Amino acid sequence: MSEAGQNAAPKIRRLAEAVREVKAAAADREDVVVDMRETTRARLELLAQELAPVFAEVPEDDPAFDLAISSGQQPRLWIDTVAHVVMGPDRRTYRFLRDTRLGRVVLGESTEIAPIANLVTRYIAERMVERQRYLEGEIFVLPRGGEGTAGAEPPSPRKKGAWDGFLGGFVLMLLGSIVGAVALILLLWERFPELHQYFQ
Repeated sequence: MSEAGQNAAPKIRRLAEAVREVKAAAADREDVVVDMRETTRARLELLAQELAPVFAEVPEDDPAFDLAISSGQQPRLWIDTVAHVVMGPDRRTYRFLRDTRLGRVVLGESTEIAPIANLVTRYIAERMVERQRYLEGEIFVLPRGGEGTAGAEPPSPRKKGAWDGFLGGFVLMLLGSIVGAVALILLLWERFPELHQYFQ
């Protein structure tokens, strides 16, 4: 009976063995994470190679664009300071994202490189046209991602000259003077009864 009880008792494990097992499991998990990160980076590098000729055509005086892959838990292919491409949770879907004041917007996603490369190229072209218009004094934001009517001509904003600014300022000053004079007369109406004869 004593021998049977001794055989049935659980074996006391040593802490060192448990620590070794935990370290081995953690190393296995880290290997999986590293493999996934390397796979993601490899896919983004393929997209970067596809976009390299497009970035080669961007003028050197335009500092907005920078084709670079960032490291970290989730590698990203940066197009500019607000737009980047990441891989989806399945590690196969390219997601083209843009950060806005209202949050992150998905500009497009695909499991193929070509559609995303086309979207990025279109995005770069739109940003370049916006910058050119801004430098020329025309502030006009192009619609993104198929917004607006296809084939419609965008309205061309009228440039404001110095004369328009002068007239606007003069009208505002004149209106302010009239309002100030009326307010002054109403305030002094009771104190100076002789004012009444001018308005009878």
